[in-house]
Parts: sequence; structure tokens; C-alpha cells
Amino acid sequence: MTASTRHPDPFLDGPTTLRVERHGAVARVTLDRPDVRNAFNDTVIAELTAVFEALGRDGSLRAIVLAAEGKAFCAGADLNWMKAMAGYSWDENHADAGRLAHMLWTIYSCPVPVIARVQGDVYAGGVGLVAVCDIAVAVESAGFCLSEAKLGLLPATIGPYVVRALGEQASRRYFVTAERFSAAEAHRLGLVHELAADAEALDAKVDALAVALLANGPAAVRACKRLVQDVAHAPITLQLRDDTARRIADIRASDEGRDGVQSFLSKAKPSWLA
Repeated sequence: MTASTRHPDPFLDGPTTLRVERHGAVARVTLDRPDVRNAFNDTVIAELTAVFEALGRDGSLRAIVLAAEGKAFCAGADLNWMKAMAGYSWDENHADAGRLAHMLWTIYSCPVPVIARVQGDVYAGGVGLVAVCDIAVAVESAGFCLSEAKLGLLPATIGPYVVRALGEQASRRYFVTAERFSAAEAHRLGLVHELAADAEALDAKVDALAVALLANGPAAVRACKRLVQDVAHAPITLQLRDDTARRIADIRASDEGRDGVQSFLSKAKPSWLA
């Protein structure tokens, strides 16, 4: 990556729970509450939502890395936040959960591909945070746990994303048992795409993935991300087949598509690499 540029006040009046940096066309968002294992609270949720909404509107961005400071990637809900929720009414609980659901959707639907850099343990809502990312790389020592049932709760707002990432059968087990499982198991099940032996190897893999994204057509990458989300669970109907034909026609006829194909045929670099 290129040298880092710090943006102290890029999207809010300055995030207080996150660090946001720019490395050329790659943004890095770091959870920065290591003293509480980067657990969620109202502020974290609001700041993640605002930052990813802003990043999604930035047409010059090609990749986002979601990272964390300290020994844990994300331990789920903050204890003080949970204490406050204990006194909430149903309406207050519903509104609070709705904000978390909106934050997860904002990251999942962000047009820019998101890479999770998982350097430590991931619990409860943190598993959802990994699941909404497009690519996840984790150190081999990281542990994962959908721990909600131990507290008499359930992983509801993260559920749609975790079930897609883990698969139905694994989710049926880990939702109800709240067992801890290893990074190797998370990798086997598909929640994690790559494993790294240590932090240095983790950074190397994340950087390599960012470089791979930068080598591809910017509009094509965004269209590919949207395509997967739209067709993954859709029945293959005549309407879907026509929709996919329209999508490829749109991008073939675009300036980027024409440039990419012509550059390939002439063995030249496309404009986004020139």
C-alpha cells in the first residue's frame, strides 16, 4: 500500500471510537476501543454507520479494510450498554436493535468491497461484523463464538448474514450451543477466507487482497459485489436471466468495459492501471 494519510475529521465531527485512514484508493477503518475488546455501544454503532455511508459515496475508493486495535477484534455488546438495555421497554429495545441492524446492512451493502482484518477473538455481534464483510482474513489464534444463548438472548440482527456466511447446518449448531470455535473451523465453514500465522502474515495477506482489487476495473468490482448479493438466493427465473443479460450488456457498453476488453486484446494496460 502507499503511505498512510490520517483523516481526523473525515465524516463526523471526528469519530471517537474509530480510526479512519486513507492509503491511496484503500480506506482503513479501525475499531479503537481495545480496553473493552472493541465491544459495541450506541456510539460505535452510530460511527460505523456514518463512516461506511460516507465511504460508500466516495467514488475514488477501491477497497476498505475493517480492522481492530488490541487483542480482540470485537467482543459483541459493551457491558455498560447491556446494563442500560436491561431497563429498556420493548419499543426502546426494538429501536436500539434497529440501529444495529441498519449498521450491519450499511457495511454489507457498501458498494466498495470490504476486507475484515481479524487479529483476535470475535464474539456475538462481532461475528456479524465479520460476516457482513466481503472477504475475511484471520490469525490462526483467533476464536469465534456466537455467545448470545448463554445470556438468554439470540443472534437475531446478525443472523441473516451469519447464516449466509456459515451455512445453515453450522448455524443451527453454533447458534444453540454457543460453543467457541477456532479460526480453522471458521475457515473450513467459509466465514473466514484466509488464515495467517501472525500479525505480519495477516497484514501481508490483507495487502495482497487489496492489490488484487486495485488491479480490476473499479466499476466492474462494484457490479460484481452487487451481482453476488442479488443472485445468491434468487430462483433462476426468466426475469433473473434477463436481468443478468442486461447487466453484462450495460458493462460491455460502458467506457470501462470497452477499455478493458480492448486493452486485453491489444495487450495494453487498461486505463485504471495506466
